[in-house]
Amino acid sequence: MPSILNAALAVFVAASLPGVAGCAPEAQAPAPETEPAAAAGLSVSNARVVLPPVSGNPAAVYFDLTFAGQPGVTLEAVTVEGAGMTMIHDYVESAGTMEMTMADPVELAEGTPVSFAPGGLHVMAMEPSDVLKVGGTAKVTLTLSDDTTVTVDAPVRAAGDER
Repeated sequence: MPSILNAALAVFVAASLPGVAGCAPEAQAPAPETEPAAAAGLSVSNARVVLPPVSGNPAAVYFDLTFAGQPGVTLEAVTVEGAGMTMIHDYVESAGTMEMTMADPVELAEGTPVSFAPGGLHVMAMEPSDVLKVGGTAKVTLTLSDDTTVTVDAPVRAAGDER
């Protein structure tokens, strides 16, 4: 007798599933990918990409930042359209000589401008492609620790031009 009850229960459950599925909320289509939000309070000025004197070597990216947003935000990454990858570098003194090193995330604070310039903080744009041409522009995107971004058009300059 228990096997007849089990069989009847199985038939009942199987017959009920379509009705239960009809009560479930409709499946949601995946949300379209959205662009990251623009970084509130971050201003970028004097942006420029300087091509290397030797083709195929890294380009350098310089700019000035001012920040008027929430405390505790850092600059985490910079990307350059037309470059294979980028790295934020700084110079530090070691054993009496200046050495280029990978930089930690750059702290942003209201009222404290940050300059990416030759001899200090800068971005190395590795594997620059032919898309980056003197006289053109490159899209430079800064990503903050709160996942917001700012994209600017930076003029592309030759190695000997003013940095």
